[in-house]
Amino acid sequence: MKTPQEIASELNQFYGSTTLYKHWLGLKYTEGVQYLAQETNCYWLLDAIASHQTKKFLSNPKLREFQIWHLRVQENSGVLICEWDTNQEVLRQEIEYTDFPLSHIKLYLVEKVLMLPNEY
Repeated sequence: MKTPQEIASELNQFYGSTTLYKHWLGLKYTEGVQYLAQETNCYWLLDAIASHQTKKFLSNPKLREFQIWHLRVQENSGVLICEWDTNQEVLRQEIEYTDFPLSHIKLYLVEKVLMLPNEY
């Protein structure tokens, strides 16, 4: 099992993506997000983000093209936050328990493709 530092270092090596993966709820995601999900066993995070892509949520025009997602973890519980711009929070989901190894991960959802910030 890799350390959080090793995982973070490896995530920084992803730039762009030639392959897109399709989530069962319709969302697409990049090689970097696939690596993150595989290494940290956090496919649930992709499920959570995809589950919020409802007509009501996307009725906000600011959220249709671009979303910023943060997962912050402290002592095996977390909070998932969506922003339409830096520090412009539109959604917060408490996560009672998680074994996600990183204290924070930020993802972008750009035109229905979930990616690491360095893949943008």
